[in-house]
Amino acid sequence: MAVPAFLFALFGLAVGSFLNVVIYRVPRRESIAVPPSHCPHCGVRLSPAELVPLLSFAWQRGRCRHCGAPIGWRYPAVEALTGLLFVLAYLRFGWTGLALYWSVFAALLVVVACIDWEYRIIPNVVLGAGLALGLVISLVLRLPLPAAALGLASGFGVFLLLAVAWSGAMGAGDVKLAGVLGWYLGWPLVVVGLFGGILVGALVGLVLLITRRKAARDQIPLGPFLALGAVLAVLFGRELLDWYLPLLRW
Repeated sequence: MAVPAFLFALFGLAVGSFLNVVIYRVPRRESIAVPPSHCPHCGVRLSPAELVPLLSFAWQRGRCRHCGAPIGWRYPAVEALTGLLFVLAYLRFGWTGLALYWSVFAALLVVVACIDWEYRIIPNVVLGAGLALGLVISLVLRLPLPAAALGLASGFGVFLLLAVAWSGAMGAGDVKLAGVLGWYLGWPLVVVGLFGGILVGALVGLVLLITRRKAARDQIPLGPFLALGAVLAVLFGRELLDWYLPLLRW
């Protein structure tokens, strides 16, 4: 088990390095392929040694070795988080196609959470690419498409109603994200993911209000919390449903 988990970790770190490019360039409407990776301050193209996940950050002591500009902590954090999520996918589903499916989902969640947190947007191109990948992998693995379609419809529909009922409470990006999460999670896991995300977001918002770090008029991005809810649904959703549904019947 240790060797496959290590391989998933390495793969996740490498993917996380690429996700940093996506997170930086997509909101700026830049190509994720051209030009190659470079320092955003001095523009010098980075060598392979400067692109090694985690290690290059430590080796350069968090600074560009060409101009000395600081490298944000988001870069190693995204790499480490992606590696961790890939390992969790392996530990949950083993050496199977499902582990790959959920790893792709985890990568999408990392991108959405980081962009929404930093820029308060959820780009359509990210959601579209994530949904397309989910559809292709679902077809290859022969996953139950009706459950995925129902999850998409229910997630999108419920959040659309909430957006209409409480104007300004969430943006169009949140509504579309709920649909994409619904596709990956399927029915009924989408209920656990979306409800968990809203609950965690509400609790965090309440704490920020109580501690006066945010005012009531300030908006808190919902995307990161929906992403967290989706991760919890993947890891523990089945167990939560097995515990909760008998209570409903009772």
